[in-house]
Amino acid sequence: MTPGKAYLSSDDIRPLAARSDLMGAWLVLHCWSVIAAAVALFALWPNLLTALIAVMLIGSRQLGLAILMHEAAHNALFKTRRLNDHIGQWLCARPILADLPAYRHYHLTHHRHTQTDKDPDLALSLAFPTTRASLKRKFARDLTGQTGLKQLFGQIRMSLVLAGDHEAMEAASGDFAQTFKSPRLLPALPMFLLPMLVMSLLGSWWWGLAFWLLPYLTWFQFVVRLRNIAEHGAVERSENPFQNVRTTYAGPLARALVAPYWVNYHLEHHMVMHVPCWQLPKMHALLLAKGYGARMRVAKSYGQALIEAGWHRRGT
Repeated sequence: MTPGKAYLSSDDIRPLAARSDLMGAWLVLHCWSVIAAAVALFALWPNLLTALIAVMLIGSRQLGLAILMHEAAHNALFKTRRLNDHIGQWLCARPILADLPAYRHYHLTHHRHTQTDKDPDLALSLAFPTTRASLKRKFARDLTGQTGLKQLFGQIRMSLVLAGDHEAMEAASGDFAQTFKSPRLLPALPMFLLPMLVMSLLGSWWWGLAFWLLPYLTWFQFVVRLRNIAEHGAVERSENPFQNVRTTYAGPLARALVAPYWVNYHLEHHMVMHVPCWQLPKMHALLLAKGYGARMRVAKSYGQALIEAGWHRRGT
């Protein structure tokens, strides 16, 4: 589960793997501050453009919350375990209807069996490379809310049908964790509704729907899919840690709207999964300095990652 040990020494890894309560707190605060600032932007200049910017920024920070939950799943968000688990659950996972323990169990299996038949995420990458038409249909469903509504209704149905059936709930938890969803909706629902309530109380009644629910159903779904494609779409099906995962370079705009909190350094994350996200650029530079650059699967941009996943291919 730590293939990087074959390429980096313990002295290389130890400083990179150092966790920080202060940095963890800053990341969570930053994520929620961007959400607040996006709503404030619309409040100061209410128009269609600022509303669209707010939806995109908030949707990207909802992905940011998922990324920080992912950090907590690796015990890398905070140095203190209690802070890691409690803040990872209550301020990162539950506001997006996810569950940290369920996600952790599922996600560690993905690391253990990356791009093998036992990888629970394999279904997300098997469809690639595909065609441009197929990608357009997928993105259209995401951006129009069809994907989000389908998943939300599935989550509601699962919670109602399997209420009290713990074995069935456990069996279904992997499919839900794959899309950052908790199979148990009720425990997470209050924290999902709280930002909506606060936004509506501070502004108009519809602000919570427009600036929390709408981003969640649209832009969040789009960037989750784009992230999945960039990380494991059209990569090598093997146990080669340089080729069964992809790192994607991201400029300031991509980091703001698509790839927050260094999520684009995914190859490095798979190398040593307990390294905090803010240390991944240093690991990337270290791997390059050691001469591994030619062996690494790296896309120069998310556009290139989409081309590798089939954007250039004609067809239906």
